[in-house]
Amino acid sequence: MVAIRSAAPGPGSLSVVDMPWLVLHREDRCMLCGRCTAVCPTGAIYLSYQRRRLPKIVAGGEKNANRVFCGIRQKTDIAHRCIGCGMCAMVCPNSAIQPAANDSNSREVFLNTVNGEPYKRGGRKNDPRTILDRIVFDRISMLTDPALDAGRHEFELNTVLGRILPPEEYIRRKRAGEWIPPTREIFPFIIGGMSFGALSPNMWLGLLQGVAYCNEVLGIPVVMSTGEGGCPPWVLKSPFLKYLIIQIASGYFGWDEIIRAIPEMQCDPAAIEIKYGQGAKPGDGGLLMWFKVSELIGRLRGVPAGVDLPSPPVHQTLYSIEESVMKMIQTMSMAWNFRVPVYPKISGSTSANAVLNNIVRNPYAAGLCIDGIDGGTGAAYNVSMDATGHPIASNIRDCYLDLVQQGKQNEIPLFAAGGIGKTGNVTQNGMALIMLGASGVQLGRYIMQAAAGCLGNEHNRCNVCNIGICPRGITSQNPKIYRRLDPDKVAERVAETFMAIRTEMKKIMAPLGRSQSLPIGMSDALGIEDRDAAERLKIRYIC
Repeated sequence: MVAIRSAAPGPGSLSVVDMPWLVLHREDRCMLCGRCTAVCPTGAIYLSYQRRRLPKIVAGGEKNANRVFCGIRQKTDIAHRCIGCGMCAMVCPNSAIQPAANDSNSREVFLNTVNGEPYKRGGRKNDPRTILDRIVFDRISMLTDPALDAGRHEFELNTVLGRILPPEEYIRRKRAGEWIPPTREIFPFIIGGMSFGALSPNMWLGLLQGVAYCNEVLGIPVVMSTGEGGCPPWVLKSPFLKYLIIQIASGYFGWDEIIRAIPEMQCDPAAIEIKYGQGAKPGDGGLLMWFKVSELIGRLRGVPAGVDLPSPPVHQTLYSIEESVMKMIQTMSMAWNFRVPVYPKISGSTSANAVLNNIVRNPYAAGLCIDGIDGGTGAAYNVSMDATGHPIASNIRDCYLDLVQQGKQNEIPLFAAGGIGKTGNVTQNGMALIMLGASGVQLGRYIMQAAAGCLGNEHNRCNVCNIGICPRGITSQNPKIYRRLDPDKVAERVAETFMAIRTEMKKIMAPLGRSQSLPIGMSDALGIEDRDAAERLKIRYIC
């Protein structure tokens, strides 16, 4: 195979070898059917006439001839660069074309400031390293504390969402008929906030079907966050609502529909999540770009179709974290007559402890979710994704140890998000965070990759979630694209994914000799070969 040549460049333009992905093409196999050019989401390749010189040796010397034919070329402007999704290879009947990562330094990264606007993309930060992958579970039960048979023994794998009262306080309130904070027993691996708008209708419906199957058939109490933007009105009036965590963010998109539907709800939602920040872009509000604001999304969010939908970086009606915790959490609790757990979601930062301490003092706060710097997003500037925020491991550990000092570690649940399963080790990463102090973890892009075949990776393959041309139909609102995705297949993969996670959880808990409860905060079972990381996380150094 050879790289396709580009059109004649102008002064200061890029060549094919400057692009992050090269399109390799075999002319001897190509039928010029045009399927590859039709399916390319960025329009990176096109059919064009080419004139080739064909030297021919004849008696008495060399005679040149020219041949004009139609061939495939690769564009070299940044707006139409190849993203390596491989859709051209999938549809080619003769395996005549495929993308290949460019090993040389791609110059296009220096020219991403088109019209003075820094580069935005979807996906996650490109650094594949994660400290969670290096943590091992090194406390193995042998004789005095026998290990368990993971295949036959019964394990308690669920966690609790909601404030847990001390036993004596619970008994006193129960006898006195006083209010008891609502709680939910859930699976500790939660599908994190991906909105109906960020995801295509088929993807969102497939996730909901899969979650319902996990709960009603498999007996795995999986819950799913709606993300900002609400959800379809029929869902709010359906029995599936009890599997959803409804998120409210600074844009309040979709909340008119939610509030109007409260009298007609058949059941309460699993919880209310108030989003103050996102790990991939701390200090920024959400952004749904106009490419993805279809008529349906516009109607649900109360805006015209085809406009950008930015959320403010903070809730505009609030002044301080103290006011925020009191006003927002109590208001949401009152809306459901104090029957639904309400908790905030914040970006990972060194100020997370300050938020936690305010939540401890608020009797209506049901927990805290912290989203670390490795979290994904539908649209963010690279500088936000790569250089703003705080890693989740040390952040969740600091907050848990703070609760331990106050004697509240069994009262306020902490939930971790941001980069869990980034390299595929989802159960290992999640259980490591649980042993560092989290009560559960939220998954985002891992679910997209496992359930729907998301093509994006940490080396900037694909990652066009933000502009509505997702070749798989996962994050597009274009019916011609998202019809490629079968919701039933997505639901099937969701169920298979959580069944596999459940099995791996047992395989981790069995050698520890734990079966009656999750090993939350069981840091003596963890080890790492990095001395500095061990000291920072207060776990065992091994070598």
